Amino acid sequence: MNSIRFLFDKNTWQEIFGSIGKNKTRTIITVIGVLWGIFIYIALAGAAKGMDNGFEKNFETVAKNSIWAWSQSTSMPYAGFKTGRQLRLKVQDAIVLKNRIPEIQYIAPVNTRGAFGGASALTVRGIKSNSYAVYGYFPEIAKIATQKIYDNGRFINDEDIAQARKVCVIGDRTQQELFDKDEDPIGGYIRVENIYFQVVGVHKFTQTTPFGTDGDIFIPFTTFKKLYNTGNDAQFFTIAAYDDADVVQVEKDIKAVLRNIHKVHPEDERAFGAFNLGEIFGKIMGFANGITFLSLIVGIATILAGVIGIGNILLISVKERTKELGIRRALGATPREVRSLIILESVFLTMIAGVIGIILGAGVLSLINNLTKDINFPYTNPTVPIPYVLGALAIMIILGTLIGSIPAQRAVSIKPIDALREE
Repeated sequence: MNSIRFLFDKNTWQEIFGSIGKNKTRTIITVIGVLWGIFIYIALAGAAKGMDNGFEKNFETVAKNSIWAWSQSTSMPYAGFKTGRQLRLKVQDAIVLKNRIPEIQYIAPVNTRGAFGGASALTVRGIKSNSYAVYGYFPEIAKIATQKIYDNGRFINDEDIAQARKVCVIGDRTQQELFDKDEDPIGGYIRVENIYFQVVGVHKFTQTTPFGTDGDIFIPFTTFKKLYNTGNDAQFFTIAAYDDADVVQVEKDIKAVLRNIHKVHPEDERAFGAFNLGEIFGKIMGFANGITFLSLIVGIATILAGVIGIGNILLISVKERTKELGIRRALGATPREVRSLIILESVFLTMIAGVIGIILGAGVLSLINNLTKDINFPYTNPTVPIPYVLGALAIMIILGTLIGSIPAQRAVSIKPIDALREE
């Protein structure tokens, strides 16, 4: 009860503000040190979180441990084969990879026409026509890269694959260019490479892969096989590893198994290519976490320097108030009351600096958020989690108490008789 009464005593705060008022300039400069520390922490940690959120949002529709693998040509002779042998992936390779590498969760062979510089497929509907890239997909692709299909439509399913149905999923732009404005494309027909396909869905384009546009047409893999006579060839594999898998090692294992299947030299690194989204995503998250950690270290170091400055101010204040403190002791003030007064002043200054720093940091993050809303960069909602902010405040209170204990102990050690002799 005495502590609470002391904390809310009007005289206590009058003395604290009186002490601060005697050294306004010196106090403000020192408080800015603490303020700057928490400001740096909030600003940098929030900026790193914004980058983290941005990449999370950009890749929310694709498995973060995704890998795309394709065949190239050999660079080393092996098993009687010469250098420069052109390799081709086979559909059955996907089955072998799934069986030999337990870290693979999903794998889907893909064939394309017109996606990588080749001739696109001429697509006609009535008097309207244009050329679009065509993809031969298995339904599993939707488990790796989420396909957003508009209402009333659907994606390719197992029955489409089994029966090699002539159905397709078209893109936003394809619908706009081949269908009238208020016309429902679902159930309609388009002619792709002189073959009629029924539209079963319209996909909303999102950049879920390193390639793709809003005009792409998806058809069943088996239908693509018949349309373009690709046999068992696959242009590339889209692969998703389990979340806890080491994607770098999974990529190495995939290439090793493919080299084994296609009789390629075990050390030939150019025979198969891969794009490892999981590795890139991990590096980006590592960078963001590094920025957050750096902001924590810099912020704490700056806060500590500022708090030490507050401690030095209070030591000077105690020195200047030696006679006053001696009189208080002579009039009956206990060592606990004197100690609490000095510590409370230290914590108060630290807290004021911290709150102002947090407000300024939040203001800067809000400004950054407004400035980055319309830019083409993965950056979204730069914020600092509330527990982190509360943790920073707790650290400041602890540091303020510890640093304040030094001048407080100095004040308590003053003997009333010696203080009264002080001129």
